Amino acid sequence: MLTITRDHAVYAMDEKNPPAAKVQPGELVVFETEDCFGGQLTDESQKMGAIDWAAINPATGPLYVEGAMPGDQLKVEILSIEIADRGVMADAPGEGVTGAALTDEATRLLPVENGRLTLSGFWSVPVRPMIGVIGTAPAGEAVPTGTPGAHGGNMDCNQIGAGTVLYLPVYVPGALLAMGDLHAVMGDGEVAVCGAEIAGRVTVRIQVIKWSPLPTPFLLTPEKAIAIASAPTLDQAANDAVMAMHQLLSDTAGLDEHTAGSLLSLVGDVRICQMVDPAKTCRMEFPRRYFEQVGFRFP
Repeated sequence: MLTITRDHAVYAMDEKNPPAAKVQPGELVVFETEDCFGGQLTDESQKMGAIDWAAINPATGPLYVEGAMPGDQLKVEILSIEIADRGVMADAPGEGVTGAALTDEATRLLPVENGRLTLSGFWSVPVRPMIGVIGTAPAGEAVPTGTPGAHGGNMDCNQIGAGTVLYLPVYVPGALLAMGDLHAVMGDGEVAVCGAEIAGRVTVRIQVIKWSPLPTPFLLTPEKAIAIASAPTLDQAANDAVMAMHQLLSDTAGLDEHTAGSLLSLVGDVRICQMVDPAKTCRMEFPRRYFEQVGFRFP
């Protein structure tokens, strides 16, 4: 099994990034990741404003997947996420949504034990490990790892966890997959600019899909099919996610435009992934059993 260590870090999704490793489709790969602060906050006396912002949101990789060519999709099966025994959160005036209420900075270290983390020595929260940054290299200009887009990137979708399957577009030969920014737990919106940021290890299996009707990025959980979209505004991101699922229903389930829209309005859920990055991310969640009812099988 191939392991890519966290010292292979990139700060932009870029077709010019040299591959950290190459892999054949179907092989298992472990990505070791650093937290979004690059491991710079190790004491609560340290503040976010004093860190090196050029070392924020490191993504481990990139991984070159043999046989992946522009127009294909990567099928990334997330088999497990192991997290460290301590996370960190930091906030500051003007950062995130809740930054509007702050007059000073704060850093909190979060012990993780027996599947729970502790905030401020009192609040006990169950962990739900997820991947904040995961994406492929875009065609053309590089995209910083802190920014989401059509290639994936910093989507901060808390549904991207162990036991799910993420489909990503391939824009350049080898796809150049990279990931990082794990969270022990994070609520929808990531309103205080970060979740429980934490280092860890992600084990994945990657396949190359030569043709797929799925819009990307697209996520499968055991119960849901999820279209993910990022845009300059929440309204646009939400609209794009809805219309991506609408198109998929029309194309794969043979539904007319009215029925597809009605079904989405009855059983689909629009949710905010994050509202604090340079582009905002939303998702449309739809029960996958309705696809199965009409015989559609996800690739």
